Amino acid sequence: MSNTYEVIVVGAGSMGMAAGWHLAQRGVRTLLVDAFHPPHTLGSHHGDTRIIRHAYGEGRQYVPLALRAQQLWLELQVEAGTQIFAQTGVLSLGRAGSPFMEEVVRSSASFDLPLEVLDAAEIRRRWPGWRLPDDYVGSLETSSGVLFSEHCIRAMRRLGEARGMQVLVNTPVDDIRVDGQGASVRAGLSVYTAERVIVTVGAWAKRLLAAAGLDVPVLPMRKVIAWFECDEDLYGAAEFPAFTCETGKAHYYGFPSFGGTGIKVGRHDGGQAADPDTMERTFGAYPEDEGDLRRFLQDFLPRANGRLITGKTCVYTMSPDEHFIIDRHPERPQLLFACGFSGHGFKFASAIGEVLAQLAVADRAELDVSMFSLRRFQPL
Repeated sequence: MSNTYEVIVVGAGSMGMAAGWHLAQRGVRTLLVDAFHPPHTLGSHHGDTRIIRHAYGEGRQYVPLALRAQQLWLELQVEAGTQIFAQTGVLSLGRAGSPFMEEVVRSSASFDLPLEVLDAAEIRRRWPGWRLPDDYVGSLETSSGVLFSEHCIRAMRRLGEARGMQVLVNTPVDDIRVDGQGASVRAGLSVYTAERVIVTVGAWAKRLLAAAGLDVPVLPMRKVIAWFECDEDLYGAAEFPAFTCETGKAHYYGFPSFGGTGIKVGRHDGGQAADPDTMERTFGAYPEDEGDLRRFLQDFLPRANGRLITGKTCVYTMSPDEHFIIDRHPERPQLLFACGFSGHGFKFASAIGEVLAQLAVADRAELDVSMFSLRRFQPL
């Protein structure tokens, strides 16, 4: 393995692996360094599935990024020859007039996206597994669906390595130094050098970037997901869409049962602040691990409230406004970083990887990512 590269990517999870894949496609000599062996269960990309939706309740400014990401995921699926996307549709649910539901409709209209707006009675008729209050509405995106997250990571890694990308695993990075000549990364017993370095280490971002003189305001949060036995006729993937549901008190999301796996449910808000090195990774360590999810199932999906099949923990890395942070060091532009994906970043990884590759190679991205600048958190 050489010690000299054009670009080093520190952190080979969803964003880092995507950046490496795009750099390799461009023929850039690239090294990815990861403390673990991706895909793995210690970050934010495991748990089998992720929703990809286009009409975005978190802000219509995300829509171009979502559409580009969808295009790139489909291209990856064709090139890899393995399924990484299932077009289940995505149903967003909430009380009529809520800001989230209104923004879903506005973002759809702004970009002419296909969207069906349904009242509670129609939702209950089409998917009898739902129990919804009469004042709820739903927005169905038929072109959206589910990404198989670990398959995505494996496909990007395999194709990147086939083009010369090198991946150094089970090797934590101890230090990153950047000067006018480029960057050096100390990992294990070796030092690697490059013209540029991209840091995409998720929950470890604050700690590692602080050593480079950056104060990145992110907070790791312990989160849980679980799979439950359900009525397969009601909740199987052939009939039941992936979903998000904002209740006013909490925000849940879930997935249909794929081949008898059971319905998968998670809670987007809540969780416990955590250190990723010491956090409790056992599902059920807190009563609310299963309790929060059971309450949602009891109230909204009663025929999916069956036996707990399995539960897992993961980590969100939250920014203060829950928007992403994608930027470069203000004084050492050879250092790029992406973090703070706040539990809704995976769907965009294919496009964010492309953005990072473009910034590393050409100093500009084709998509506008200025809203994700670190400068928004700095006093004027």
